[in-house]
Amino acid sequence: SDVIDLTGDDKDDLQRAIALSLEESNRAFRETGITDEEQAISRVLEASIAENKASLKRTHPEVWSDSPNPYDRKRQDNCPVGLKNVGNTCWFSAVIQSLFNLLEFRRLVLNFNPPANAQDLPRNQKEHRNLPFMRELRYLFALLVGSKRKYVDPSFKSNDSQQQDVSEFTHKLLDWLEDAFQIKAEEEREGEKPKNPMVELFYGRFLAVGVLEGKKFENTEMFGQYPLQVNGFKDLHECLEAAMIEGEIESLHSENSAKSGQEHWFTELPPVLTFELSRFEFNQALGRPEKIHNKLEFPPILYLDRYMHKNREITRIKRDEIKRLKEYLTVLQQRLERYLSYGSGPKRFPLVDVLQYALEFASSKPVCTSPVDDLGASAPASGTLPAQPSLPSTIEQQGPSSSDVPSTSPVQRSVIHKPFTQSRIPPDLPMHPAPRHITEEELSVLEGCLHRWRTEVENDTRDLQESISRIHRTIELMYSDKTMVQVPYRLHAVLVHEGQANAGHYWAYIYDHHQNRWMKYNDISVTKSTWEELERDSFGGYRNASAYCLMYISDKEQFLIQDELNKETGQILVGMDTLPSDLRDYVKEDNKRFEKELEEWDAELAQKAQQEKLLSQIPRAPAPSPAPVQAGEPEYLEQPSRTDISKHLKEDSVQAINKALAEQEDRGPEAIMDTTPDCRVMEKNARIVSNVLNVCAFLSAIKLEYTRLLKLAQEDPPPECDYRLRHAIVYFIQNQAPKKIIERTLLEQFGDHNLSFDERCRNIMKVAQAKLEMIKPDEVNMEEYERWHQDYRNFRETTMFLMVGLEFFQKK
Repeated sequence: SDVIDLTGDDKDDLQRAIALSLEESNRAFRETGITDEEQAISRVLEASIAENKASLKRTHPEVWSDSPNPYDRKRQDNCPVGLKNVGNTCWFSAVIQSLFNLLEFRRLVLNFNPPANAQDLPRNQKEHRNLPFMRELRYLFALLVGSKRKYVDPSFKSNDSQQQDVSEFTHKLLDWLEDAFQIKAEEEREGEKPKNPMVELFYGRFLAVGVLEGKKFENTEMFGQYPLQVNGFKDLHECLEAAMIEGEIESLHSENSAKSGQEHWFTELPPVLTFELSRFEFNQALGRPEKIHNKLEFPPILYLDRYMHKNREITRIKRDEIKRLKEYLTVLQQRLERYLSYGSGPKRFPLVDVLQYALEFASSKPVCTSPVDDLGASAPASGTLPAQPSLPSTIEQQGPSSSDVPSTSPVQRSVIHKPFTQSRIPPDLPMHPAPRHITEEELSVLEGCLHRWRTEVENDTRDLQESISRIHRTIELMYSDKTMVQVPYRLHAVLVHEGQANAGHYWAYIYDHHQNRWMKYNDISVTKSTWEELERDSFGGYRNASAYCLMYISDKEQFLIQDELNKETGQILVGMDTLPSDLRDYVKEDNKRFEKELEEWDAELAQKAQQEKLLSQIPRAPAPSPAPVQAGEPEYLEQPSRTDISKHLKEDSVQAINKALAEQEDRGPEAIMDTTPDCRVMEKNARIVSNVLNVCAFLSAIKLEYTRLLKLAQEDPPPECDYRLRHAIVYFIQNQAPKKIIERTLLEQFGDHNLSFDERCRNIMKVAQAKLEMIKPDEVNMEEYERWHQDYRNFRETTMFLMVGLEFFQKK
């Protein structure tokens, strides 16, 4: 279990907490140009609790419960509607949002009418599956258009489609949509070849041209999602070039020496072009799939002219030119490498530095004696200890210099030896080695040669670097002429996977073509984003997140993103006006149910406020007692309100946090970092150290608070100081509530937003909130949790009513 036991006496809580934050991916990235230390720091930072609130290493999809306050689930203005993660949707939400934001696709789904014979028994299994699926998809799209909820539940509720089928739908989504529209197309165009709008929207054609065992061939094929390999390529064009050209291969028949190979040329591109990035490969040695984290760049505007069949001749010429330039580039890079990594041994250095070091050595002041002799001459006589400036101050303060002490002294201390690199060099020794014998003439000739050679090397290096830059620029601009930028495709959506091959989380970046901005769709959360954030999360190579699907749309097919117009007035239709009448009624009914939920919540709050107001107006009298009565009323008669309880909890939490932070300051960050070896990788990054220290302070604070409450629960206080009325955990402990119930209650106390008033408390609050979100549904039974808290509320209310009744009884 990933939930740490907060009530036990286990001293390894800190180590386990940090280990959880470090468990994500120990394997180093390949071909990223980033050092191992930078990768390790990035992984730890990504997995640290304060930065990523939810654990990415999920063995089961995470499910959350709706907030009891419906206002937390209310849609703000015209903000896009999110999709609730129902636990088995996988990447369903990301795919659906990407398609929904294609206005043409949205119109096709919303305006889909089941065929007239849909009420009859389905002709085959496809119809039995696809028609109910389309009905539910229309309902879902309608809610995404007009719902007053912040997010909606995508679970399919029809009798034909169980909730667990949603993940299956995602894998076959386009196929099923195609089948559903095909049924309608066949009915509408009897006797003619039916046109399927889904095929026209998502499917294109390419021509395979090649040679097989010396014989030429041409085949036209249809494609939908176009698969691309990521491994070994740095950008999307390189992936496409490799996919469009299959290298020559030898014939399988040994008697036939002819070579075979083929090229792919697009003859017809779909309005929506989807690239499926293959970022998973099977590791034969480990026997499991692994994710490829290599960085892969892709542009916001993609020009596909070079892959079109009509441009094949000019493209072949340019490819040959690029091939020649790359071969020349390889030669230049090899030459440059010889200048930058010079030497014949395992250690290599830039040649210009080697010449500079040689010049510095030759120009150093000559020394006629051996450096060993110099040290020996300056050493003290045998039997005495040399004065060591680098000795610890405690030894220096223990009397006169040990060099004055005779060797026969019984209090003579042994010499403390230090590594050579830590020893102090006597002031009369040179700081650098120097030649012992060199004449002025020799030095003059040598300096002249070294200066000249260094200048030559600098010029050669600069010329090589400039030539390499020019070739790179030439290759980049090879397809920039006007004839090769006539088929632009604009990036519409990026589907991102974060995690490893067998687990992770999915979200989507989708471009808002009307507001000209990127939006991030992460389940129920829909937020504004930027191209920079998209790059960071999608390119890969540095974090565990990377794009696995790119959706481009033709920049010339404006119907894909154009709003629908009213045929009579010509005005743009927005919101509910875009829905057919049946879906408009469906959404209105759902909105009515949500509005009723809001009204019931308001009524409940008003009723509770009225009750508290009435109770506050009830006169109180001191209870009779044979013992002397102190001034004022017993504390338990002053029943605290919700605000008072929140105030008490806030004060208790702040007190525990301050005590934990004080203990942390006494120990110091070094002592805390030493508690586990895994923390050493984080020492050089202050942000990560801060995250770990926050975890440490959180664990300490929550343990201090639990210890305090446990002590209160074990006491036998007088009736006027019943601790159960002040804290639910005291009540839970005395009634032997399950440990998980107590743990979650503690986490909610420290995760309360009332602690956000102070930076230090806010850091602890974020850790507690992160821990709450890491708790899996099977670890804490929420129904049982609510029952315990309802029992506690009933206990407090019963006590309050009993006291009020006694007051009235005494008055009479």
